Amino acid sequence: MGILSGLKRLGLGSLENEDIYEADKENSKQRSKNDTAGTPKPKPEEKDLIYEKSYVCPVCGSGFTSKVMKSSKARLVSTDQDLRPRYDVIDAVKYDVVLCTTCGYGALGSSFTHISPGQIKLVKEKICSKVRMGNYHNEVYSYEEALERYQLALANALVKRSKASEKAFICLKTGWLLRGYTEYLKESDSPKESVEEMETQENEYLQNAYKGFLEARQTENFPMCGMDELTIDYLLAALAMRFRQFDVAARLISTILTSSSASIRVKDKARDMKEQILRELKKR
Repeated sequence: MGILSGLKRLGLGSLENEDIYEADKENSKQRSKNDTAGTPKPKPEEKDLIYEKSYVCPVCGSGFTSKVMKSSKARLVSTDQDLRPRYDVIDAVKYDVVLCTTCGYGALGSSFTHISPGQIKLVKEKICSKVRMGNYHNEVYSYEEALERYQLALANALVKRSKASEKAFICLKTGWLLRGYTEYLKESDSPKESVEEMETQENEYLQNAYKGFLEARQTENFPMCGMDELTIDYLLAALAMRFRQFDVAARLISTILTSSSASIRVKDKARDMKEQILRELKKR
C-alpha cells in the first residue's frame, strides 16, 4: 500500500498512487531549463564564422575550397570613413580573395569567374607556370596568409590586364587588410618597426586605390565593383581626405550633397565629412 492510501475515503482517490516527489523533479527540470535559457551563449570565435566553399577554377579546371565568411552569422559593428567594414570577432577582409591552390589563379570573390579566354592564356603563361603556392590549411587565415593571397590576386589582375577599377578595388581591400593587421600587431605588443611597416604599406595600397578609382571614374561605366557613382564619389572623397587633398574631397562631397538620388545615409556621411574638411581648412 502507498503512503497516501486512505485518501479515497476522503474523496481524493486519484492521488493515492502519486509519487510525492515527482512534482519536485519536474520543477527541478523546469528550473534547470530556465537557468540554461538565461545563460548567455558563449561568444563565437573566428573559426565559427567561416566555412569552406567549393569552387572550380576557370583557368585550370581544378576543384578546390576557399574559406568564406558566414555573412548571416557575423555581426557588423561599424564602418570606417573609407567604407572598411568592422565585424565583431572576425576581420571579414581576410576572406575576400578566392585562390586556386593548384594553379595560382586568384581574384576577389566577386570577380573570380569573370575571366576571358585571352586572360586565361595570359594567367597560364605568367602565373601558373611560375608560381610557388603556399599552404592554407589552418582553421583560419592569418594576416600573413591573407596578405599573400591579396598579393597573388593583384598579380593576376596585372597579368590579365584587368580594368583599373578591379585593380583599385584589390588595392583598397589590401589597404583595409593592412589596417586590421596593424591593429592586431598593436594589440599583441609587436615591435614598433613592424607596426610602422604595416602603416606604410597601407598608405601605399590606398594611394594606388585612389589613383585607380580616379582613372576608372573617367573611363569606365557604373556600377563599378558593385558600387554606384555616388558611392565611388564618397569613397574617393574619403581617400582624398586621407591624403590631404581637401579641394578634391570638397568637390566630390558637394556633388553628393546636391544629388537628388543620394540616400539619406550617404548624405549624412557626406555632411560629416564636409565638417571635417572645413575644420582642416581652418588649420591652414
